[in-house]
Formats: sequence, structure tokens, C-alpha cells
Amino acid sequence: MTSAIVKRSIVIAGHKTSVSVEDAFWTALKAIAAGRGTTVAELVATIDAGRRHGNLSSAIRLFVLDHFRDRTGGNVERQRAPGKMAAAASPTAPSK
Repeated sequence: MTSAIVKRSIVIAGHKTSVSVEDAFWTALKAIAAGRGTTVAELVATIDAGRRHGNLSSAIRLFVLDHFRDRTGGNVERQRAPGKMAAAASPTAPSK
């Protein structure tokens, strides 16, 4: 099953921009925002302010991926910042 990439307009930091992400990522982003008691626009502004490189659509995808990895104790190393790797391994999870 594929998820269509949809372009959505959003206002962040007082300016209008657009992001193109798959429906599944947009739905997850809305759920994360609701769980944090914030709006999607506020959450996207936070993601935008914290990104180091790449475009905003990619930053949103990585944010959603990291969110669910953190929640599930994913056993995957991921790059948090240039030159800095962080392991998200659970002590009981088998290594791959």
C-alpha cells in the first residue's frame, strides 16, 4: 500500500510555506502534536528551528521516525547531528 505525497501549506514563524509529505507522516505529525497539546504549525516551527540541513519535508519525516523509534526503543543507530551518532538500543532488544 502506498501513501500519496501531498503538498500542504502551513504558516510557521509568521510566513507561509509548503511541505510535501506522505499522508502517513502527516497523520502521525498531527497525532504527535495533539499528544503534546500543541498545534501542527507550532510543532513544525519547532522542527524547522532545530533542523541542521535538508529540506523541511525531510526534517518532518525524520522527526516522526525518531519519535516512534524513541517510543518503541528501536534498536537502530541514527545521526542526531553531524559527526555525532546516538544508539537507541533497548538493553533487552537483540542486536542486528
